[in-house]
Amino acid sequence: MLWVDKYRPKTLDKALVHEDVAQNLKKLVTEQDCPHLLFYGPPGSGKKTLIMALLRQIFGPAADKVKVENKAWKIDAGTRTIDVELTTLSSTHHVELNPSDAGFQDRYVVQEIIKEMARNRPIDMKGRKGFKVLVLNEVDKLSKEAQHSLRRTMEKYSASCRLILCSNSSSKVTDAVRSRCLNVRINAPTEEQIAKVLEFIAKKEGLQVPPGFYDRVAAKSNRSLRRAILLFETCRVQQYPFTNNQVIPPMDWEEYISEIASDIMSEQSPKRLFQVRGKLYELLSNCIPPEIVLKRLLSDLLRKLDAELKHEVCHWAAYYEHRMVLGQKAIFHLEAFVAKFMSIYKAFLLATFG
Repeated sequence: MLWVDKYRPKTLDKALVHEDVAQNLKKLVTEQDCPHLLFYGPPGSGKKTLIMALLRQIFGPAADKVKVENKAWKIDAGTRTIDVELTTLSSTHHVELNPSDAGFQDRYVVQEIIKEMARNRPIDMKGRKGFKVLVLNEVDKLSKEAQHSLRRTMEKYSASCRLILCSNSSSKVTDAVRSRCLNVRINAPTEEQIAKVLEFIAKKEGLQVPPGFYDRVAAKSNRSLRRAILLFETCRVQQYPFTNNQVIPPMDWEEYISEIASDIMSEQSPKRLFQVRGKLYELLSNCIPPEIVLKRLLSDLLRKLDAELKHEVCHWAAYYEHRMVLGQKAIFHLEAFVAKFMSIYKAFLLATFG
């Protein structure tokens, strides 16, 4: 088992970061009926860990007994019937899923699942909670229609369902949904907090770690706790005992994007654009989110660029990122950005060096 799963706090009391948030959540559960919740914060900050600990706090060990299902729904969408299939994680008390995986059919998914859960409401036995919890991931990626449906169904089935929404950004969640939830901001942990967690893991694993090593891993983590733990485990696998000058390896996909940036800088031609497209496809097929690919590619290109071009390149990156959010096929917009960059850079080279 990976350390990132092995050392994930199982209860709110054992949280090593965000202890204040964990204690507030604990009070919320003990004092009253739990409201709808919206957890938001950057990736790797610990949102999911707190949500799972909260479910255990509410329902006890039963929340851990989960089964993975590929569920198919036949949804009546007015004039036609739509088939939608999604992977769900469920226990007797909660269901977790990612409705944005259904693409433009996400609003039907949101409506149907909440209706189904409301029908199968658990009986309130021996003071147990008489509601089910629906955990929705990546709510910020839901379409506006899905978020409007979510708002209506939240109101309609609030007696039998509680929603826990998880999102990287609250600005992409509509005001109507935000106002019906208790908003819980999960900040990215500081490098000091990350180093503390790494030290805790090292003690549990019985590792000897040279001074300053935790800080070096934390500095490479971009303040993502998940990433820091994965990096630390990678270092342990590659070389142990640790040494003071040990290289902390970058993620494979990051190296791959750096290669793509070098390819783009070395030649600007249709042939090179075709090769780069294949590499971008490779990243997307390995589930690297397209917005992360664009962000990383931009930062690698900016490092190699002259100052006078940076503003224009950033403008086009923002333009294509916006188009990517509105569109369906990310590869078109990534490729369009690369083509635009090539034309700008080639014109600059010709103007400068003739």
